[in-house]
Amino acid sequence: MHLLRLGEPGSERPFVRADGGTLHDLSPLTADLDGAFLAADGVARVREALRRGELDEVPGEPGDGSRSRVGPPLARPGKIVCIGLNYRGHAAETGAPLPDEPVVFLKAPDVVVGPYDTVLVPRGSTSTDWEVELGVVIGRTARYLSGPEEALACVAGYVLSHDVSEREFQLERGGTWDKGKSCETFNPLGPWLVPADEVADPQELGLRLWVNGKPWQGSSTKDMIFTVAEIVRYLSQFMVLRPGDLINTGTPQGVALGQPEPKPYLRDGDVVELEIDGLGRQRQRIGRA
Repeated sequence: MHLLRLGEPGSERPFVRADGGTLHDLSPLTADLDGAFLAADGVARVREALRRGELDEVPGEPGDGSRSRVGPPLARPGKIVCIGLNYRGHAAETGAPLPDEPVVFLKAPDVVVGPYDTVLVPRGSTSTDWEVELGVVIGRTARYLSGPEEALACVAGYVLSHDVSEREFQLERGGTWDKGKSCETFNPLGPWLVPADEVADPQELGLRLWVNGKPWQGSSTKDMIFTVAEIVRYLSQFMVLRPGDLINTGTPQGVALGQPEPKPYLRDGDVVELEIDGLGRQRQRIGRA
């Protein structure tokens, strides 16, 4: 079951693609796919409505950006919490030691765009980088969780997330990482949200990314230093995670930052494609702000 949103920015409507590939309109069931929907057992209600045949079928096959625009499958995330240096291979390529605890930073929620929308290189940027990541969407309030089972019970689903970064802003301009992470359009999300219980093991997912057809990233979530369960548990000790929050769990090796000079940072006209097993595929053209 794939939960998705179709329509122009600000006017997206909720849909579900059932197991057989049929698209159904969720408008009679919910106004949007957001934190309120998840908190009210929205995924279970969608399944029940499908079982009862209560949702209208819609013609078409979304998912490749060629028909109605595919928006991000999560509307208005409350916050985006990101984990840095969470893959052994990525830490090695950047020369960083393996962290003893998760490296945590925040990304502005309004940078989320659709999976096929244009990504804008910020004005003055020469170091815009790519990062394919497993996104974790929270479905119930999480605070002071005690263990991995309790943590995973708070996960509503998983999503393909592109944590675009400006490395000069992030690493060379002083202060925190946030200003290299929160430029507009810097988090394409989707094309769909997959319920957590339909992902057999979030630590066994392949991740891949190409730029202009050239493969750069190819790894698996098994290379994570901190698992999804440990990340959710850990974060709940420092902040309250609420339904609709998004966690970007880190990126594997193969980013531009880890390459020899001249580093192949993104430029106007480049095309980035990325995918995660079972979570779909994205494609963005790079433009200028």
